[in-house]
Amino acid sequence: MPSEQIANMKSVLGLILGGGQGARLYPLTKERSKPAVPLAGKYRLIDIPMSNCFHAGIEKIAILTQFNSASLHRHIWSTYTRDQFSPGWIQILAAEQTPRSRDWYQGTADAVRKQWVEIKEAGTRHVLILAGDHLYRMDYRKFVQQHIDSGAAITVAVQPVDREAVSGLGILKMNSDGVITQFAEKPKEAKILKQFESPSHPDKPFMASLGIYVFNTDVLEEVLAEDFVDFGHDILPQSIDKRRVCGYVFDGFWEDIGTIRRFFEINLRMTKTDAPFDFYDANAPIFTHARFLPGSEVFNSRLDEVLLSDGCRIYDASVRETVVGLRSVIGFEANIQSSILMGADYYETDEEKAENRKLGRPDIGIGENAVIKGAIIDKNARIGKNVTIRYIPDRPEEETDNWVSRDGIVIVPKGATLRDGMVI
Repeated sequence: MPSEQIANMKSVLGLILGGGQGARLYPLTKERSKPAVPLAGKYRLIDIPMSNCFHAGIEKIAILTQFNSASLHRHIWSTYTRDQFSPGWIQILAAEQTPRSRDWYQGTADAVRKQWVEIKEAGTRHVLILAGDHLYRMDYRKFVQQHIDSGAAITVAVQPVDREAVSGLGILKMNSDGVITQFAEKPKEAKILKQFESPSHPDKPFMASLGIYVFNTDVLEEVLAEDFVDFGHDILPQSIDKRRVCGYVFDGFWEDIGTIRRFFEINLRMTKTDAPFDFYDANAPIFTHARFLPGSEVFNSRLDEVLLSDGCRIYDASVRETVVGLRSVIGFEANIQSSILMGADYYETDEEKAENRKLGRPDIGIGENAVIKGAIIDKNARIGKNVTIRYIPDRPEEETDNWVSRDGIVIVPKGATLRDGMVI
C-alpha cells in the first residue's frame, strides 16, 4: 500500500529544460525562447513549472537555457530571486563551450549531461525533470512520493490521450503494477499504434508520456554515461528492459503548447467561462513578475469573453473572445475578435508618439477603426488606423517583413508595424 506521507522535497532538484529553437512557435520565438513566450495576458510559459515547484516546496531549481535566452534570463532574475535568508537557490545553467564540451546541447538528455557537474553538486537524491512549455498544475509531492513508494528507478508522468494526439507524443503500455513494459516515441505507423491501443477506453485509447520525469540521481548519472541524446527517443526505450520504470497517471489538465495553432487555441479557451485551466486557484496561484501597473480603463466599449490584463486602455471599441495583454491600447471604433493581443513592455510618452508620427509610424497598440480577427499581435506592435486583418480559413503560409501566416493564423511579430489602411 502506498504511504500517506508526503515526500521530503528538500531531496529533490527541479530541473527545467528551456527547450530548443522553438521553430514550431515561430515568429513568437524569433527573439525569445519558448519558455519566455507570453501566456494568458500577463504570464510566461516558464511561470507554470516554476509555480508548481514552489507549491511543492522544492528549494533547488535549475533552468537549462540555450536559444534566444536573454529575455528568459531577465524574467527569471527579476521574478524569482531569493534573498540570503531563504533556503535553496534558483540557478540558470546556460549552454556554453568548455574544455569538456565544445558543442551546444544536442537534445534533452545531452543538455542534462553537459551540466552534470552542477546538477550533481545539488546533492539531492532525486531529480525532477520538467519542460518549460507545458500548461498544467501538478502536485509534484504526490508524483515523487509514488516514485519512492513504487521502488522505481525512473517514473514518468502519463495520461490517456486520443488518437489525434498520438503522433506528437511518446506512448506506452503499463502492467497492473504501474510498470512500463513498452514505449514508442511519436509513432505514426498503424501496426505500431495497434500494439498500444486499449479497446476498453475508446475515447482515449492510448497512454502517453507527458515529458515529466523523476529519476533517482544515481540512475540518471548511469543513463547519461551511455551517451544518449534525448529522454523520450533514447533513454526511456533503453531503460525499460534494464530498470524499473513506472508510470504516474495524472488526471488533470495538461497541454503541450508546442505549435502556433495550439498556442492560439489554448489562449482563446482561457477566455471562456469553462476554461480548462484555472488561473484563479487561491491555493495554487501562478506566480509571475510583479508589475506596478494601474487598473485597466474601459470607455464606452463592449467586451465579451475577454481576458483583460493590467494597465490597458480601451476606447469605444468592440472586443470579443480575445486575450488582452499588459498595457494594451485599443483605439476608437476598433473591432477585435478571436485574437491574442500581447500588449506592450512600456507606455509611449507624448514626445515619443509625436516623433514617431513625424516618421509616419503609428502608436504602439491598435489604431482607430482597425478590424482584427483570428490574429496574434505580439508585444510593442504598431497597428495603424483602418488596418484590417481578415480571418481566412486555410490561409497559406507566408512571411513578410511585418507579418507572418502560420497554421492559418496571422502573427504580427514583436515591434512590427502595420501602416494605416493596410489589409491582410
